[in-house]
Amino acid sequence: MRVLVGECGARGTGAGPGGGTGFVGGAVTQLLRSRGHEVTHLSRRPGPGRISWDELARCGLPPCEAVLNVAGENVLNPFRRWDDSFRREVVASRVETTKALAKAIAEADRPPRAWVVVTGVGYYRPSPTAKYTEESPGGDFDFFSRLVTAWEAAAKIPGDRTRQVVVRSGVVLGRAGGLLSQLLWPFWLGLGGPVGTGLQPFPWIHARDAAGLLCHALETEGVHGVLNGVSPASPATCNADFARALGVALGRPAWLPLPAWTVRGVLGPERAVLVLEGQRVEPRRTLESGYRFQFPELPAALRDALS
Repeated sequence: MRVLVGECGARGTGAGPGGGTGFVGGAVTQLLRSRGHEVTHLSRRPGPGRISWDELARCGLPPCEAVLNVAGENVLNPFRRWDDSFRREVVASRVETTKALAKAIAEADRPPRAWVVVTGVGYYRPSPTAKYTEESPGGDFDFFSRLVTAWEAAAKIPGDRTRQVVVRSGVVLGRAGGLLSQLLWPFWLGLGGPVGTGLQPFPWIHARDAAGLLCHALETEGVHGVLNGVSPASPATCNADFARALGVALGRPAWLPLPAWTVRGVLGPERAVLVLEGQRVEPRRTLESGYRFQFPELPAALRDALS
């Protein structure tokens, strides 16, 4: 199967890398190729095995059987101030890239069989008690919920010529990137611990399961609609549980709390919500679709991610 992977923003959107050759994109690319699939990246950067966003706009969708978009500027980029300019980049790197790919698919003479987009569990309202499945409402209470709503709306293609799947991902755990890579040094130095109260839900998924679920969505004909990309144990995990498990996996103490006011001061109040609040998300339709998690429990997931 030929798979086109959207890797970064279209020219002029200001979107940064983070897709096909980024953390999750790199993992899913490796897995797809190991399964015998041919992968081409849609990118602003030239190189073998790539086409450009300009070429997509000019020539339309290249021949392929499936399209996957995992593009998106890193919202928690510690080197970027949360201002209007960065907000526009965050939106463009998700909504505009998705809209461009959806348009190319809709206009293709021979559209792909599958179209998969990775969004986020930020669609659901943060709550310490509510549990959400793929059918739960969400979408219009803060910047990130509205972002995911617009993102998923941009992905919709009229008709049924192409099977469409949205994967709402939680925090992806892997040493190669994402949150875990940013936490390793503080925890190694004995500075790790819960954030804020530590009671906020922590929706998570191992990087190999994130890649496995995306391959499952691309390859399995009966899979369609929304899938929650979180571990089955995720609804029972809070931030303090994660901190303790990470400390155990590293053999380091994990008792030093990070006050909420510090997080708000560094990230800004709007962005700090992603760290100080969370959602209890269940992968009900994901399990019903036939996907079997390699790492359903947090301790084993962290041991593998750190090995």
